[in-house]
Amino acid sequence: MSNLKAAYFTMEIGLRADMPTYAGGLGMLAGDMMRSCADMKVPVACVTMCWQHGYMKQTIHPDGSQNYEDRQWNPEDFMKKLDKKIIVTLEGREVTVCAWQLDMKGRTGFNVPIIFLDTNCEENNPADREITKYLYGGDGYMRIKQEAVLGIGGVRMLRALSYNEIGTYHMNEGHAAFLTLELLRERDYQNEKVIPSCAFTTHTPVKAGHDVFSYKMAHQVIGDMIPWHIKELAGEDSLSMTLLAMNLSHYTHGVSKIHGEVSKAMFPGKEIDYITNGIHHLTWACDDIANLLDKYAKNWREDPSVLTAMTCDDIPDEELWSAHQSAKKRLIDEVNSHTVIPFDTDTLTIASARRVVPYKRPELLYENLERLREVAGGKIQIIHAGNAHPSDEFSQSVIQRMVQRSGTLKDSIKIVFLENYNPDLAKLMVSGADVWLNTPMRLFEASGTSGMKACLNGVMNLSTLDGWWIEGYSHDPESGWRIGPLAKATDVNEHKKIDAEDLYTQLQFEVLPEYYYQDRIRWIRRMKRAIGLVGVFNTNRCVKEYLSKAWRE
Repeated sequence: MSNLKAAYFTMEIGLRADMPTYAGGLGMLAGDMMRSCADMKVPVACVTMCWQHGYMKQTIHPDGSQNYEDRQWNPEDFMKKLDKKIIVTLEGREVTVCAWQLDMKGRTGFNVPIIFLDTNCEENNPADREITKYLYGGDGYMRIKQEAVLGIGGVRMLRALSYNEIGTYHMNEGHAAFLTLELLRERDYQNEKVIPSCAFTTHTPVKAGHDVFSYKMAHQVIGDMIPWHIKELAGEDSLSMTLLAMNLSHYTHGVSKIHGEVSKAMFPGKEIDYITNGIHHLTWACDDIANLLDKYAKNWREDPSVLTAMTCDDIPDEELWSAHQSAKKRLIDEVNSHTVIPFDTDTLTIASARRVVPYKRPELLYENLERLREVAGGKIQIIHAGNAHPSDEFSQSVIQRMVQRSGTLKDSIKIVFLENYNPDLAKLMVSGADVWLNTPMRLFEASGTSGMKACLNGVMNLSTLDGWWIEGYSHDPESGWRIGPLAKATDVNEHKKIDAEDLYTQLQFEVLPEYYYQDRIRWIRRMKRAIGLVGVFNTNRCVKEYLSKAWRE
């Protein structure tokens, strides 16, 4: 396959729990997008990095303190080493970049190559071999080197592998923006020859999350690759990877409708569309739900758009509840192997799992402990999971408080924090919980896809109206519950207490009564409506939108 509809560049990709080549949602989305491309026979290739160490192994001690250690893995166990090598000049040195390939097979055997770039090559000195050691590790100089390997090295590797006819170079976040510098070099430094070939996805609604480097640093690391007019492209005062990507792309989009609006406000004057994220339905449906959909939603595997509220209404209540309880038992069995206070399958189970960062407000549920005790009354059990960076004191302290609360609240609520959150544990949680809780500050969640995975398995969202859930809840308010007012957010701090009280109110007067009501008729109806959302929020639909809006011939 020498002609590609698109080359998809991403700093991270989540494919397997035992391949630590990702850190969070950005990587998981990339994996799901490539799976859908393979299923739909779309000729694309993915370019990413072969991180020696992505996320780390997390150990949580009884007092809530944690320690982390590198997770060892061998690329040879998962993919083949390619015989091509290219050179990228960094800090005046020639750095060799090797490559590995994992073949992503679709439902009918169509292959999407995932190309992993690697500087851990024998030709390189020890310092350069460590460029691909830690995902998002090191200082600004290391980050520039990593992003130069991804962008500049990625284009050169595609050429070495004879991928010469490529319709669109798609940058999944600004980390990949240096690919535009290589395209400029190839095309006589004429912007108009590069722009039609590039598209850009921005994921970050916070300015601090966008990579910005000083021009002094950039010249020291990739001097010869920087064009004379770089300040027209990347910013007058410093090199913004986001501006570089936007200014050299024919199409830029955010990852939900509200995120598109936030991005326009962050970058005034820029044309920014939106393509709301989705999930790969075949990856995230647990076996019990998948088997049920095989019976009552024909062709859902080939075409997830058949999953609608009307289609799912045909699923018999007792069969859906039985499938859910089977998935719930697997989750509870896993929980009970980690806690001395046993959980059970008859108690309302709330799950919340994500990276532990401030904007996600991981402790909103515990804003008022007396109110929470009043609401819970022995009727709720809560499962948390999430990874914290070893040097992030805030995240470490959040996890420690979560663990400590499991002791102080044990008389009224059972709480557990599971260590080593990964795709396997995520699938257990999004299929086995009863309610998926998500509490980000409004306007700070670009999209969020864990809630979509929960919906697919008949698990309802109880979530802040942000990211994708604004669209999901608007599409069908009976598919879950909202936290906070319908009005647009203005002062995020002002909303904290309001959102916390609304969360308790929803639990007390909506969620708990419906769960414990005789025969759970209304609850199971909601489960079906939740599954029906995935007819829209799937990566097959995303790929179709990419093809119509972003990926040109």
